[in-house]
Amino acid sequence: MLVVKNNHPRMKEAIAYLFDNPPWTASEKAVEYQRYTTTDKGHGRIERRILETSASLNDYLDWPGLQQVMKRTIRRTIVKTGEVSESITYGITSLPPEKADARTLERLWRGHWPIENRVHYVRDVSMGEDAGRSHRGNAPVVLAFLRNLVLSLLRLMGWDSIPSAFRYYRTRLRESLQLLGLPPRTDGL
Repeated sequence: MLVVKNNHPRMKEAIAYLFDNPPWTASEKAVEYQRYTTTDKGHGRIERRILETSASLNDYLDWPGLQQVMKRTIRRTIVKTGEVSESITYGITSLPPEKADARTLERLWRGHWPIENRVHYVRDVSMGEDAGRSHRGNAPVVLAFLRNLVLSLLRLMGWDSIPSAFRYYRTRLRESLQLLGLPPRTDGL
């Protein structure tokens, strides 16, 4: 399961267009389209989540293993104020509809967000991964491994805020080397 962001604008536009202008008729809807809705109350808000799925773009989108596209709409209402907000997110999955219906995909999506927030968002924003220019050979894989290694080391050291950890270690070469398991320099630098 992958969240489709602005770094894949054509894919995002195609998925949005599909759900805004569905090509299936009422009789085809059961085969081409699924929808699952949940409502939860907690943390002072009511959240209604609608996950819509379709396999209609499998032959159109050029993505290896693509089996379904998804649109997830979250409508949040703050109980105290009545303030309402809505967000729409798009995604893709390699799970076919017969193995993962809309309900299953919603559960997977909810479980995916802690990973998205703690790893992918940090790599994209704090580490600038999306702005990287290394796209050839093994460089992207090696750099992703190194980013994950740094994140894991910082989390093991108890850092919850990765930007704070970066600010801390940016000016402390000795501690940075120790974090990596390297001996401190003895030449005074």
